[in-house]
Amino acid sequence: MLYTDFYSSPLGDILLAADDAGLTGLWFTGAKYYADHPDPLRREKTTPLLAQARQWLDTYFAGREPSICPPLHMSGTAFQLSVWEILLKIPYGETVTYGEIAGQIARQKGLSHMSAQAVGGAVGRNRISLMVPCHRVVGGGGNLTGYAGGIDKKSKLLAMEKAGRAL
Repeated sequence: MLYTDFYSSPLGDILLAADDAGLTGLWFTGAKYYADHPDPLRREKTTPLLAQARQWLDTYFAGREPSICPPLHMSGTAFQLSVWEILLKIPYGETVTYGEIAGQIARQKGLSHMSAQAVGGAVGRNRISLMVPCHRVVGGGGNLTGYAGGIDKKSKLLAMEKAGRAL
């Protein structure tokens, strides 16, 4: 069973989705891949897990780094999951480039090169935005590129976190 709830953020409404294993989705309303895999057995209900996600969002939008993330239930291809695991390690208030993530995956797989565009595709398909911080990924030179929720939101999220560069 999939449970959903809405959260009203300073940047617009957010749809939260969770199953019994963890949070499966967090999308700004109107995002590019907004709830792209709807479950016909979904039920709008605030479960304890969704309440925990709401608390996380309250802390985040108050301008503080949340200390505990609710359980996440990410689903995607093996490549997407490897990219999203890297996203989870980007510290609050810091950014990395698509190329840096591509380099990290190439090293993990023993490859000489990995496409930053492929990484961008995986980042864009992240279904649990904010908590899996895809907004912290920037283009070369720190340029703001791509964000399924909209570049304007990405810019505001990074400003709210006072984001700088990760080393």
